[in-house]
Amino acid sequence: MLLITPLVAELERTYKGAEIDIVSEGALAADIFATFFSVKNIYCLPRRGFKHPPSFLSLIFKIRKTHYDLIIDPSFGSGFSRTLTRIFKGRYKLGFSDSATSPELTHAVPQSMAPKHMAKRPVGLVRWHSPVTHNESPGFPAMDIRLTADERSNGKIVIQQLLGASAASPVPCVIGIFADATGSKRYPTTWWNEFIASLQELSPHVAIIEIVPMHGKSMLGSAWPSYYSSSIRRMAAVMSGLDMVISADCGVMHLAAASRVPTLGMFCVTDANVYGPYGDLNSSLVTKELTPDEAARRVLDSAPASLKESMRGTRITHRVATNAQASNESILSDSFDQHP
Repeated sequence: MLLITPLVAELERTYKGAEIDIVSEGALAADIFATFFSVKNIYCLPRRGFKHPPSFLSLIFKIRKTHYDLIIDPSFGSGFSRTLTRIFKGRYKLGFSDSATSPELTHAVPQSMAPKHMAKRPVGLVRWHSPVTHNESPGFPAMDIRLTADERSNGKIVIQQLLGASAASPVPCVIGIFADATGSKRYPTTWWNEFIASLQELSPHVAIIEIVPMHGKSMLGSAWPSYYSSSIRRMAAVMSGLDMVISADCGVMHLAAASRVPTLGMFCVTDANVYGPYGDLNSSLVTKELTPDEAARRVLDSAPASLKESMRGTRITHRVATNAQASNESILSDSFDQHP
């Protein structure tokens, strides 16, 4: 669902004033699109719907009462999604297909024309048959859960409470670590501990907060202040108050990117070109041949310039040195220069 948010942004840009209905499996779409003004209805089909036929079929029949101008199947190879596209009523039906004849679709786009990144594919799908022409090729919309100002403000308050920091003495740089992922995408706890130790040695001013997974147990031995929530919007709000989030390839990585906090995705198995967080402040790090220490150094080197400044402590050193005597000022400068 997070990977669909750029599609909704593209539809808003292309079809001004359009009303958008979203059909999803499971209830998370209701939270993700709660603040999207253009989204009229969010239909959350029960998971494993065929095991709950009354509720599943009643919702399907309800959706079928609407005759849509456009139905979009943004998936690659999803038989369930294509079946729904066939069932629902629409003047135009758009989707990916390499078949010369696709009876379910009125407009089929070859898969070879799709952008490589999962979140960009649905946008490319719409642009392929868009009636709107542009003088310049626009960039791809970012993933965005569209947090409200109140949500972001509350997130910052939680960060301050976790760190025990007052507004008068803020922590220079706060990094969130999400140390869980599925299967082989998960890094061992020992790897994360070495990585964090190296990161703090390189950047002594950095504070760490662990984002705790859904199961509610720390992946880092409860060594750091931590935050847990069963609500993805509250989790996104708290992450938006951080200076950076570092995560393995997983849903929380995408949620961090959608909260618009600088996000670095760690990839040891999957393709970062397909799943990595994109955008000016986001990046991916392939760690297959890196030690935790090398990975920490790469993180520092690849951080956005403004963030790198606070990670290295430049701002704090400068603020102290400005008010110091000349002799102390030279000592501070010398000691700072010794840090990588």
